[in-house]
Amino acid sequence: MTTHAPQTAQSVTLPASLDEAVAALTAMPAAVPVAGGTDLMAAVNRGQLRPAGLVGLSRINEIRGWQYQDGHALLGAGLTHARMGRPDFAALIPALAAASRAAGPPQIRNAGTLGGNVVTAAPTGDSLPVLAALEADLVVLGPLGSREIPVSHLLAGRDLLAPGELVAFVRVPLLHAPQVFVKATGRTGPARATASVAVVLDPARRGVRCAVGAVAPMPLRPLEAERWIASLVDWDNDRGLAPEALAAFGEYVAAACIPDPPGDEQLSPGVLHLRRTVAALARRALGRALS
Repeated sequence: MTTHAPQTAQSVTLPASLDEAVAALTAMPAAVPVAGGTDLMAAVNRGQLRPAGLVGLSRINEIRGWQYQDGHALLGAGLTHARMGRPDFAALIPALAAASRAAGPPQIRNAGTLGGNVVTAAPTGDSLPVLAALEADLVVLGPLGSREIPVSHLLAGRDLLAPGELVAFVRVPLLHAPQVFVKATGRTGPARATASVAVVLDPARRGVRCAVGAVAPMPLRPLEAERWIASLVDWDNDRGLAPEALAAFGEYVAAACIPDPPGDEQLSPGVLHLRRTVAALARRALGRALS
């Protein structure tokens, strides 16, 4: 934990299984589950959070790997960014691996977890636009059993975790198709995203999925832009697009996510620059996916 966060928790429980973790959270509803703690302990150190107890998940081996299930990958919530950034995982879900490699410096990637990224739901979370574009689901365990909810529902506040519940797995469809994640930061080297874009191709459905992160409290899906560009792709041949179409897609995505203000108001220079950044990222991501 840390030596300069006084009175952070009255108790710390270290369960060895998911059932034990659910039992501990049920017995103490005010307790907070913690894995890597990269976001949680930062909030504690800033005085933003004083949990009554902590339920450590680091000893639960069943959430530290993945398995295959009905055309999906069932990813353990305890998977670290470093583990997801390795080549074997990148062959499985390339965009999520790219986002994991961009998640921060090595100490953050070694500790931070997929489940923590989702539950913390920080707008700059690198995995979030990828999971939104993949239309992933969460497997949630609680005292009443298990249930599945779309990642987007949790991030939008449409379906929140109940007392005693925790995210155990993330269920991601295996599309076996090109996926790209790109992001822009305010400086060189690992840093928080000022904007990020994930693009996923779905040749079986002849669809393009796109999600934009960091520009709003949750990832944004420009659905009209997705449908428009998918109608232009030659799915039966080389799937190429003219540079003008790629540029138009970028502008379409940016305008959908950062719209013009009403009336005669103008976008501020900073917001206008952000919109141009989103347009460039979307154009680049789609171009890489189609190539």
